[in-house]
Amino acid sequence: MTAKNYLANVNPGGRPMFRNSLSALVIATVIFLSALTTPLAQGQTFQVLHSFTGKSGGTEPYAGVTLDQAGNLYGTTIYGGFYNAAQCSGAGCGIAYRLNPAGQETVIYAFEGRAAGGRPIAELLRDGQGNLYGTTLVGGDSNCNPPYGCGVVFKIDTAGHETTLHKFTGENDGVQPQGTLIRDAQGNLYGTTAGGFPGAGGTVFKIDSAGNETVLHAFTGPPDGSTPLEGLVRDAQGNLYGSTELGGNGKSCGSFGCGIVYKISAKGKYKILYNFSGGEDGSEAGDTLVLDSEGNLYGMTGLGGVLTCNPPYGCGVIFKMDPTGAETVLYRFANETSNGYNPISGVIRDASGNLYGTTYRGGANGMGTVFKLDAAGNETLLHSFTGGADGAYPYAGLTMDGSGSLYGTTLAGGLPGCVFEQGCGVVFKITP
Repeated sequence: MTAKNYLANVNPGGRPMFRNSLSALVIATVIFLSALTTPLAQGQTFQVLHSFTGKSGGTEPYAGVTLDQAGNLYGTTIYGGFYNAAQCSGAGCGIAYRLNPAGQETVIYAFEGRAAGGRPIAELLRDGQGNLYGTTLVGGDSNCNPPYGCGVVFKIDTAGHETTLHKFTGENDGVQPQGTLIRDAQGNLYGTTAGGFPGAGGTVFKIDSAGNETVLHAFTGPPDGSTPLEGLVRDAQGNLYGSTELGGNGKSCGSFGCGIVYKISAKGKYKILYNFSGGEDGSEAGDTLVLDSEGNLYGMTGLGGVLTCNPPYGCGVIFKMDPTGAETVLYRFANETSNGYNPISGVIRDASGNLYGTTYRGGANGMGTVFKLDAAGNETLLHSFTGGADGAYPYAGLTMDGSGSLYGTTLAGGLPGCVFEQGCGVVFKITP
């Protein structure tokens, strides 16, 4: 399949189909509730820091937030901002924003589509000087999937000026980057594209400080991986680790495969660490993996696990993988109502070994949850979204500050009647 055909199936001019198994979900109309601060169990408090207003203020934050030392939050919305109907179908090309600790929003940059890119979905990366780096789904090279383009890698400086670092061209360097970027000490950026190259399996790429791109691996589909929607994690030796939603040799997921976890050494050697089977071990790996000091990886899968939950697909798992690629399932989501399901984001890990994350669906109201998994494998539900003022459908993972407070986003909920009559999404905080 060519890059153009891949993007045509994704339909970048409308609402993107980010995950094959979840793209058919239609977000339900939600009911507005007035409470914005809610006491939780164990003395915790849930607070809505910001409700997106749509249009110039942005709507639908697929990305999570990045925290600076002053307590400001940075993120993106995929819609709103600058309305370029030719490239963004009248829904807006998205924004990059900053929230101060009081939740007041400043639009840092409104994407314009075309060469500068549009529709950012990944979390922003912030360097020591305050510059922001990220990717967009569309824009860039207008010869790739015209008129939309195949996406860009960008930099936004502290004055709000955007620089396009790389425009994806399709066949040779990939299309539609969706994962969060990482950066090494030399200023090189690393990331993934969801498609492109022969077979449209996606790529792992490196962009040096001069803007030159190198493809570190081109996925070819089963038995190799395919569709790396996630970002990368890098260890102290320069090895890269990531996962793919599809591909591998898992037969229970049909010809597409159940996804893999892979490693690319500092010398560029590619190795599949694990093939998901689609059974109790999970399938369709979630967002960026977490690496501990001993070289173990932690992550989630959106499906698999207990197959009687969300039958026949399963509700997803939380897993640990040692450096040899041996997987241990730490937790299987088993009840749609009590603990949520479809954990399509990644986890974060605190100094005590506790893991925190979100589920896209499920919980008491069917609109997603925030949870904690302790080192003994016990899950605690920290919040079940109602679909009202508190938000609905958390697509991204969480960020933690030095005091243990958690920050995240939801796609919907918040202000009633905003753009799609379901709310434009929120940024929330859970304090310990």
